[in-house]
Amino acid sequence: MRNIPLALLVGGLLATSAAQASDAQDWLLKLQKAEQQKSFHGTFVYERDGSFSTHGIWHEVDSAGAVKERLLQLDGVPYEVLRTNGKTDCSSGGPVEQSGESQSWLTHALDPQQLSQWYDLRDAGESRVAGRNAVVLALVPRDQHRYGFELHLDRETGLPLKSLLINEDGHVLERFQFTNFVPQAAADGLATTPSGECRPVQVAESKVLPDNAWRSEWVPPGFTLSSILQRRSSASSEPVACMLYGDGLTQFSVFFEPLRGARVEDARSQLGPTVAVSRHMPTADGEVMVTVVGEIPLGTAERIALSIRPGEAQSLQ
Repeated sequence: MRNIPLALLVGGLLATSAAQASDAQDWLLKLQKAEQQKSFHGTFVYERDGSFSTHGIWHEVDSAGAVKERLLQLDGVPYEVLRTNGKTDCSSGGPVEQSGESQSWLTHALDPQQLSQWYDLRDAGESRVAGRNAVVLALVPRDQHRYGFELHLDRETGLPLKSLLINEDGHVLERFQFTNFVPQAAADGLATTPSGECRPVQVAESKVLPDNAWRSEWVPPGFTLSSILQRRSSASSEPVACMLYGDGLTQFSVFFEPLRGARVEDARSQLGPTVAVSRHMPTADGEVMVTVVGEIPLGTAERIALSIRPGEAQSLQ
């Protein structure tokens, strides 16, 4: 066997890796543009925690650039939701299901350069989904504090045909996959007209709290605070504050609810990729229940919950 200088071998591997990363970044940019510019309809299956459901979707971009989506659950409990630019306009059949929100990150402004700091972006080859040729991208986390993604993008349009959310052991926590996909050249608005059962969603009024209302002594690298809001709880009418963090792809929230003497146990739970960790925290105004919710590993959520402290301007009054 011919000897190959180590420097040349390593250089070739690095060049291949860099080329794959560059291709993956190009496809992520194509995905972002496609979501905001192209119309389509189809049927997809959603899987989480061993449970499957089937959905119809109509995604339309009007002449003004507004993105409208209508979702129908086709099995089990009837469910419908209409969204405009990622915000829910109306829904029927009960509270918004996780499956209806599972791909909401796709409407976010994806920044491949930012993501490459926290995920290894790779071109993982080719696949075929819903009878269409697809490019496979792997977003492999660079630490243990976030999950990985596998995206199958339609080679023609750049739109997502399949996505997998994968934990550190390689297990699929969440699956989104089209079984039928039809791109549309133009949208007439009829497909995204809701039925009479779709009721307007009332959004609770909220106010912005100062950045130092609450603080966290630790969050995973790459996650930054985007907002601190406060609104009335629909369950208890108590004022609930919320801190929202994101890394450009994944988000988690930290909620603060006054207990007012109520006895509530600390808790931790996980449903598919979504975890919730709650603990008591004493403050000058009494005990508060701190709850971390997001699609992050359970151990990460527990560490975040333990790091939360009242800020200088903390007030839930």
